[in-house]
Amino acid sequence: MSFPDLASLVPYFLVTAQGLLIAVSLVFLVSGIDDFFIDLYYLFHSLYRRFFIKSKHRALSQEDLAAPEEKPIAVMIPAWHESAVIRRMLQDNLKRLNYSNYYFFVGTYPNDPETGREVEIVREQSTRVHRVVCPHNGPTNKSDCLNWVIQGIRLFEKENNIDFEILVLSDSEDVAHPLVLKLFNCLIPRFDMVQLPVIPLEPEWHHLVGGHYLDEFAEFHSKDILVREYLTGSLPSAGVGTGFSRRTIDLLSKDRKDLVFNIRSLTEDYDLGLSLPKYGLKQIFVKHSIDRIVTRKSLWTGKPKQVTVKDYVAIREFFPTGFSASVRQKARWVVGICFQGWANLGWFGNFWNRYFLFRDRKALWNNPAGAACYILVGIELFFRLRSRVFPESYQYPTLVASESWQWKIILIDTFFLFQRLVQRVFWTYQLYNWRQALLAVPRLFVSNLVNFTATGRALRLYTRYLRTGRITWEKTDHRYPSEAASGKVG
Repeated sequence: MSFPDLASLVPYFLVTAQGLLIAVSLVFLVSGIDDFFIDLYYLFHSLYRRFFIKSKHRALSQEDLAAPEEKPIAVMIPAWHESAVIRRMLQDNLKRLNYSNYYFFVGTYPNDPETGREVEIVREQSTRVHRVVCPHNGPTNKSDCLNWVIQGIRLFEKENNIDFEILVLSDSEDVAHPLVLKLFNCLIPRFDMVQLPVIPLEPEWHHLVGGHYLDEFAEFHSKDILVREYLTGSLPSAGVGTGFSRRTIDLLSKDRKDLVFNIRSLTEDYDLGLSLPKYGLKQIFVKHSIDRIVTRKSLWTGKPKQVTVKDYVAIREFFPTGFSASVRQKARWVVGICFQGWANLGWFGNFWNRYFLFRDRKALWNNPAGAACYILVGIELFFRLRSRVFPESYQYPTLVASESWQWKIILIDTFFLFQRLVQRVFWTYQLYNWRQALLAVPRLFVSNLVNFTATGRALRLYTRYLRTGRITWEKTDHRYPSEAASGKVG
């Protein structure tokens, strides 16, 4: 059997690459228009609010947050193999939170005695901490653990003659701002779900994988989620920093036969948040800050100076700094939001709600297109370099001819890429500093690589789920900041 000469296959290879380039450029065009619309809508809506709405409403002060009588609050924490962080997290937040009428309920498993032991140590130190043991071995999934935590809360209420009016989602690595519970107490039950920003803690500058979370959350929780709220009135929960009214939990419990959180989803928080409008429940995203004076070194002189900064009432935490850990975490998000969200929720609601469902799920084609783009750039550079090094050899045509319609689309895509870089730099600077803002440029490309790899892994996980029906808690290993670092928050 004879094999064709490799050189004879090059034209077919280039034709395939040209077809792929057209598909990729069209995907980027649609995605770019989509993102640019969000940018413009936020800009004009912000100007409208500044000139016509904010002048009529006074921002909440610390006195306003302290004025309402403290309602009983239950903080729900699912924990599987969290022995490395759970004790310090509980102890730190017990000292940190500026609230008196609250309790932690930590869900653990019988076959995870290390985590249970750490929770018991803190429980012996504080009556605010309670441990709920799931009736079966783990890992099941986060939804199942949270459902059992709610059952534990109901049992505690009966035994102690107390009714929790607010239930809060938290994770075992969260660093809460001191006023988090005060803010929930002030806004609930006027709103049935209150979502606060999630602000990643800064890793070392060279941890580009861990740092790309700063850029993504800065943009999403400063702009994108606000536009979603304006246009749909519906919000996905972030899984942490989310407060629910008791009415919300009771309604869902009754309608879902005590399974408040969807046990068939890896992103139970996302599903729950989007399901609330059909019950007539009101949601709000709150990015509230207080002014704080801090001492910083001058960029030019190096001398210390006092500056006023915005201290956001938010949840802070470290995100994975390793590539494989980040891929595992984001693959779980892609499975839950894109695959399971599509299967479980479908396409519902009005035009704007469907539009944001499209935005949630476009990672399924955007992430592969991003990886294909790097490959196509490499192919084009290879053939151009070849023509320079071997000018007398046969000259293959470029993947796209200048002045063609494909070239014009690529120029538009390039503008949209530049716009994305500007947005990442701007929003990262708003929450952090110039160093992190400049690092957002290389981190955008790291983000693309992580997201593409995570999408491939998500496809494998979802295929396995369809085949076996099993969906387990593939959790991320967490770390908690040092006492000195956590003390700088709030």
